[in-house]
Amino acid sequence: MTKTKEALAELSFQLILHSGNARSCAMEAIALQKQGKSGVAQDMLKEAEQEFVAAHKIQTALIQAEVNGENFDIPMLLIHAQDHLMTSMTTKDLAIEIVELHEKTQKVH
Repeated sequence: MTKTKEALAELSFQLILHSGNARSCAMEAIALQKQGKSGVAQDMLKEAEQEFVAAHKIQTALIQAEVNGENFDIPMLLIHAQDHLMTSMTTKDLAIEIVELHEKTQKVH
């Protein structure tokens, strides 16, 4: 799995794309739940999870390659992509909690 600088850049862009999509879906889920659209909000959270799965597969492949002896000259773009993934994961986790809270309070009213 030799990675050229161009290949690492492409993987980095894919990580950013999937992470950004996941974060957007998570934030959209919160907005939808605030409007009382629980079913659609849950669908958006599922879509966020699918985007994370795609990003995680890329991340896992890179980690496995390194564990198997592949040496990478890590570009800043890949570091940025990893940051993007981690902050998006936190956003999704918080979105799940916020959607659940809104759902509970909307049932009470």
